[in-house]
Amino acid sequence: MGCFHSKITKQYPGYEDPISLASETAFSVSEVEALFELYKSISSSVIDDGLISKEEFQFAIFKNQKKENLFANRIFELFDSKHRGVIDFGDFVRSLNVFHPNVPQEEKIDFTFKLYDMDGTGFIERHEVKQMLIALLCESELKLADETIEAILDKTFLDADINQDGKIDKSEWQNFVSRNPSLLKIMTLPYLRDITTTFPSFVFNSEVDEIAT
Repeated sequence: MGCFHSKITKQYPGYEDPISLASETAFSVSEVEALFELYKSISSSVIDDGLISKEEFQFAIFKNQKKENLFANRIFELFDSKHRGVIDFGDFVRSLNVFHPNVPQEEKIDFTFKLYDMDGTGFIERHEVKQMLIALLCESELKLADETIEAILDKTFLDADINQDGKIDKSEWQNFVSRNPSLLKIMTLPYLRDITTTFPSFVFNSEVDEIAT
């Protein structure tokens, strides 16, 4: 067993035992093992070095290697907890943990706050929301007039920025998301659906009700 673990660690830097990872996340051991199969596939898609690069991550999640995607970059940065420019298996499992339906909503809200707080100031500012909105629209191949985008931003800050200081702090964001649960739909990562049939079903199951548009 030790010899096997040593061999796999050499091939996949940052590999950790599924039992250990399951004990500190919401995943079962079988889910962690399924995640390892997915990890092996992604980490060898461009360079077979046992680590996931930004290019491999972007292609796996968004099926796109040709253009930079702000949303993909932000997710990658949050997954790259050691700030090395690559994701190892431990990073991968611990980061995906926040998408598990059994993880408290507070953790999901905290993740989305970090996602939008691109400058790391502890606040979500208008230009950050605008950049993310435009990136998501581009990824969906949707185009909205500038006036429409500004109107969406106006309404978002009118609803979320309770003290009207021009930025959204964490408590305001928590309050805003609790009143607009559809914002957490992003936490199901639907793009992962097509990667592999072995991927655990929790990624695709959103418990948030559809909001009629």
